[in-house]
Amino acid sequence: MTGLTVLAVDDEPPALDELAYLLRTDPRVAHVRTAVDAVGALRELEAAPVDAVFLDIRMPGLSGLDLAKVLARFARPPAVVFVTAHEGAAVDAFALRAVDYLLKPVRSDRLSDALERITPVSAPGPDEDTIPVELGGVTRFVAVADVRFVEAQGDYARLHTADGSHLVRIAMASLEQRWAARGFVRVHRSFLVSAAHITELRVEPGGGHAVQVGDVRLPVSRRHTRALKDRLVRRAREARS
Repeated sequence: MTGLTVLAVDDEPPALDELAYLLRTDPRVAHVRTAVDAVGALRELEAAPVDAVFLDIRMPGLSGLDLAKVLARFARPPAVVFVTAHEGAAVDAFALRAVDYLLKPVRSDRLSDALERITPVSAPGPDEDTIPVELGGVTRFVAVADVRFVEAQGDYARLHTADGSHLVRIAMASLEQRWAARGFVRVHRSFLVSAAHITELRVEPGGGHAVQVGDVRLPVSRRHTRALKDRLVRRAREARS
């Protein structure tokens, strides 16, 4: 996995230097850029995108909260982690979907937790048999063959197996492309299904379609119905041959 590129923003040079130093010591971080205010941060982001912004809240001019609102309107907004000496803005910070909220002085273990939240999990290619998932700080390896279906949840994907589900930071479109060779087929904008786990394709009372995957019934959108039917027919023929 390629390391993260992050932007640290703080108007106090000692605090900015310390944050940048801590970020650079983490093996998950490949590049650290800095800015002393919101205007400088926007210039940095205009020059090149970053994976995450570690952002002070109280700054002269545009505050960290104001800057986060601007970032949220980006086509591909970076993850935002607020770094502040004040606890009072936590509610506003999480209302802006901040990944984490760190209090100064920043502890290395809390910074590590924040990086864990924003580090993307690499999706496996056709030749990989497992996918790493995080659970309570422990990395588990889930077999791709055990994944029954995938549910889109914003920038994340929830992998459903017979034993439960696992949330990973992977775009659904990426999984659809990489797992096509593993028998996964898109049935709906929110669902990617392993054809091997489909037990039934049925017509719903309203004329739509749905697939049965274990004990779960998932909707099939009209635009995906024909391709799914063709896929299931081919699977049936291959099973008979």
